[in-house]
Amino acid sequence: MTEDFRKLFGSSEGVRVYRAPGRVNLIGEHTDYNLGFVLPVALNLATYIATAPSGDGMLRIYSEDRREMRQWPVTGIASLGRARHWTDYPVGVAQQLIGAGFAIEPANLLIRSRVPEGSGLSSSAALEVSSALAFLNGRALPPLELARLCQRAEVQFVGMPCGIMDQYISIFGRERTAVEIDCRSLEHRDVQLPAGVTFLAVNTMVKHALARSAYQERVQECLAAVIRIRAQFPLVESLRDVPPDQFRSLERLLPGVILRRARHVVTETARVGQFVAASEQGALDGMGALMVESHRSLQHDYEVSCAELDFLVDRALEIEGVFGSRMTGGGFGGSTVTMLRPDAVPHFRRQISEAYEGKFGVVPAIYPCEPSAGAGEVKDF
Repeated sequence: MTEDFRKLFGSSEGVRVYRAPGRVNLIGEHTDYNLGFVLPVALNLATYIATAPSGDGMLRIYSEDRREMRQWPVTGIASLGRARHWTDYPVGVAQQLIGAGFAIEPANLLIRSRVPEGSGLSSSAALEVSSALAFLNGRALPPLELARLCQRAEVQFVGMPCGIMDQYISIFGRERTAVEIDCRSLEHRDVQLPAGVTFLAVNTMVKHALARSAYQERVQECLAAVIRIRAQFPLVESLRDVPPDQFRSLERLLPGVILRRARHVVTETARVGQFVAASEQGALDGMGALMVESHRSLQHDYEVSCAELDFLVDRALEIEGVFGSRMTGGGFGGSTVTMLRPDAVPHFRRQISEAYEGKFGVVPAIYPCEPSAGAGEVKDF
């Protein structure tokens, strides 16, 4: 990257490189903005940004993936509006940093991402967090504040009402372990995954246009459920506060669609705890069954799956050595995550690729989900 940086900007003097990983969520989908629990891992797929001072009052950002450069005077960054362009992510982060009292220094940035866009593996959060680190360029910001700042950038500037999971795990990821996040308290704990299993993400290679608008609808539908429940139970602040056994007695308060949305969130929040307990006990079949339950709930109650995701899950469950499979991420495309025996990986890759290509005419990309360290400066180059 430093050599490419020199070729692009004429010098690599003072260059520093920052990294922020994508993530795969093992279980706990659409629970983060309901202040529930999630269980993601940071991936070795990451976004890297090389940066050095520009010396001319300009901020330049070049994306290798898009072969595209954008530039602005740093004095004008605070007044930029949303452009509905990939630069909204770093610009939104820059504006949040300005609001937090950090000056945006004149700089050149080179972005190289290994997190496939639209894969459901959180390329946006990886870009936000790596951009924040590049803009700070060594200036300190507590990790939790960094996660909150990047989430605000996506909600307030990009316009996506996301929870904090993606930014949080990109920063707090740990090697060889999953991280259970309490999205209300913003505390977390490491969850050791049992020996004898591995996880693979399978990318459908599609992202349906419905994804963004449907995500926003689900946020509003969950809020509508909380308002109805709170009218009779004032202590309920979010769907996270409703245990599954109590929810059954509240179903009469909710109309059909709202009922299904709430049922998914309530049961999914419980599944995270059940999955963690099964992992600690080494109950591989139980973990796999919970992943399938999660997918069926996302498919039928939350209605954020699609034909491609359902096919990948159904086909995966027919392959020897697979314990469970589910969609991961926001839905309507993106990826599945499958739990399987390590020795079954070659056979699984071949079988799932052939089946998916035969059905949809597209070869899916497959990524190993190796738990990775969180974001930071890359110093060993």
